[in-house]
Amino acid sequence: QGQLVESGGGLVQAGGSLRLSCAASGRTFARYTKGWFRQAPGKEREFVAAVSRNGISSNYGDSAKGRFTISRDNAKNTVYLQMNSLKPEDTAVYYCVAGSSYVNVVDADYSYWGQGTQVTVSS
Repeated sequence: QGQLVESGGGLVQAGGSLRLSCAASGRTFARYTKGWFRQAPGKEREFVAAVSRNGISSNYGDSAKGRFTISRDNAKNTVYLQMNSLKPEDTAVYYCVAGSSYVNVVDADYSYWGQGTQVTVSS
C-alpha cells in the first residue's frame, strides 16, 4: 500500500501564487504517472495536470494551461504543482493522484488518491 499526502494549500489573493506538494510514502511511485485533480463545492471533479513517470511528458486541463506547472522529483518521491496568476475560480480542494496509465485526464485511471488540500483564492 502507498499513501499520498498533499501540502501547501491555503488562502491567497487573486493574482498570487501557491506551490502544492505531494509526498508519497509506503511505496515508490517512481513508475507511476502522477497528477492533480480538484473539486470545488457543488462542482464535478476536474482534471488539473499530470506528469509522466520520467517527468518528460505532461498534460494540463484547460483551466491550468499557461498558469500552472507540474513537476516531479522521483528521488524525493514527490510531485509539485506550481500555481501562478490564481483566480477565485481556482478555489477548490486539490487532490494528488498516482496511476499506472499515461498522462490521462480521467479520474478512474488513477488508483491512488491523497486526502486533498484546500486552496482558497480571494478576490
